[in-house]
Amino acid sequence: MAKKNEALKTIVVAGVLCIVCSIIVSAIVVTLRPQQKKNAEIDYKKNILLSAGLMEKGADVEEAFEKIETVLVNFETGKIVKSNQVEAVENLKNFDQNKAATDPTRSIDIPGSEDVAGLGRRSKFAKVFLTRDEDGKPSTIILNIRSKGLWSTMLGFIALESDAKTIKGFAYYSHGETPGLGGEVDNPSWKKQWIGKSIYDEEFNVEFEVVKGSVNKSASNLMAQYQVDGLSGATITANGVSDSIKYWFGSNAYKKFLSNVRSGDI
Repeated sequence: MAKKNEALKTIVVAGVLCIVCSIIVSAIVVTLRPQQKKNAEIDYKKNILLSAGLMEKGADVEEAFEKIETVLVNFETGKIVKSNQVEAVENLKNFDQNKAATDPTRSIDIPGSEDVAGLGRRSKFAKVFLTRDEDGKPSTIILNIRSKGLWSTMLGFIALESDAKTIKGFAYYSHGETPGLGGEVDNPSWKKQWIGKSIYDEEFNVEFEVVKGSVNKSASNLMAQYQVDGLSGATITANGVSDSIKYWFGSNAYKKFLSNVRSGDI
């Protein structure tokens, strides 16, 4: 009988400890959740700034981001949604363009003939980040892009100069590609190649591509200004990047908006 009581006591003590530990862990999770959310928001802003070369070493992210104007763009019209209409469409601060693409009520199905990047759907609106010069004209345009890699969907930002075609910076902030292969999309040397390259030709046609192998830098290669080196051993990932640029800068996505920037309507 004594042994049974001892066993019962052990079970009761273990059960109480489990309950207490669960309560403590739950309390910690609830307590830390706001800070985790804040950290994720700061990291997101930091990636936006880094993609455009606007984040100086040691600078405060929140302070640096105050110079960024965030707008909601209607893909269909290529126009910025007016501030008095934004709340009726989306909550701008919390709007996640990539999550919206998975919601049938907030996205469109990309026709197969236009879905060169294999994305399936895209949001009806884009969250775009701008800096403006003293005359109020866009000096930096930072755009969300989504690409299909070998193992993952890659999420990133690409920044353009005021001409709406020259690349100012580029970076993926989320992907699951193989380190040393497709994961080289994170390689600073590779990303640096993008800077100064052109997305469009003079007729505003998308010409940019990730080539197989290395870019021919001889004077005879007139396409060099639109090309960056491929990713060794990661052809599918490289093709996914290249195809996504063709899509996002085509007429079904950012082209209308960028045309409006070029014409001075933004």
